[in-house]
Amino acid sequence: MLDFIERTDSATAESATGLGQIDRTGGRVAVDEKRMINARADVNQLLPMKYRWAWEKYLAACNNHWMPTEVSMQADIALWKSADGLTDDERRMIKRNLGFFAASESLVANNIVLAIYRHLTNPECRQYLLRQSFEEAIHTHTFQYIVESLGLNEGELFNMYREVPSITDKAAWALAYTQSLEDPAFRTGTEETDRALLRDLVAFYVVFEGMWFYTGFAQILSLGRRGKMVGIAEQYQYILRDESLHLNFGVDVINQIKVENPHLWTDAFQEEVRGMIRGGAELEAAYGRDTMPRGMLGLNSGQCESYMRFIANRRCAQLGLEAVFAPTENPFPWMSEAMDLGKEKNFFETRVIEYQNGGALSWD
Repeated sequence: MLDFIERTDSATAESATGLGQIDRTGGRVAVDEKRMINARADVNQLLPMKYRWAWEKYLAACNNHWMPTEVSMQADIALWKSADGLTDDERRMIKRNLGFFAASESLVANNIVLAIYRHLTNPECRQYLLRQSFEEAIHTHTFQYIVESLGLNEGELFNMYREVPSITDKAAWALAYTQSLEDPAFRTGTEETDRALLRDLVAFYVVFEGMWFYTGFAQILSLGRRGKMVGIAEQYQYILRDESLHLNFGVDVINQIKVENPHLWTDAFQEEVRGMIRGGAELEAAYGRDTMPRGMLGLNSGQCESYMRFIANRRCAQLGLEAVFAPTENPFPWMSEAMDLGKEKNFFETRVIEYQNGGALSWD
């Protein structure tokens, strides 16, 4: 009897991935059988659809398609090669910024493909994850394109996540949350493992993509506002739009799991999540001090720390949590403009372009 139960549990686990044996006698999937995690419904059946919000985000992402090579880098190349075009502090910030993002997009993609996709047992959400993983590839392509265009030291930039402590600390923090999930023996279905999945979702969607990326965006977009490195700034503008969707999808996934599994969202776990958000903000403040030790025109590490506290409080609100910092004003209100691509001419006026075919987006 025990052997039968173990084989049944194993079959259920395999079917949750979509790779199990086909059940020739199984009934058709009903909407109420679909769940975010630990579903018994056939994960290969997109219809009938339960989570329309996930499908809408997939469609919005498709409508926002772009490629880095469509953006001209000529002005950036000329400025980078100019002896007095950029200050030493600006060059340091740009290289550290590119170094962080160059590896970070791959880390996020690895988490999706090797961990999250396997454990989200809903086909609508998986459809979005497939699109997101492609976008992460585009973002990685973007940094390859920038590094190659500017003639930067490839080894230096793509190894910063191992060689620059302020970047390594963030990467190591995030990887700790995905290592258990990528273990082939890992299975959701218990309070312990279900919470491990939630921690990973918070770490990557809320902190990594929803907090850490935003300092980097503010740095490069601030340069773009002053007419510097406008090609890179344009590409970051499109990445920011993508990341806003990633963040909002992740928040919706977390909140839906909470609704379906309220026993997981205990007071103690909520405090743990708040601690993750607070710790993430502190790591980002250290990164800001490292990348901008003296500050630049219109931007300094103190402003970036205030911005991160503002963002951290917003992320708490999105998850229904109490803020982790005292109320903080947004020092970069112009960041919301960077999300508005529905214009005849883009934000930095480098060329006439319109990538968004549909998908209304709002800045978070």
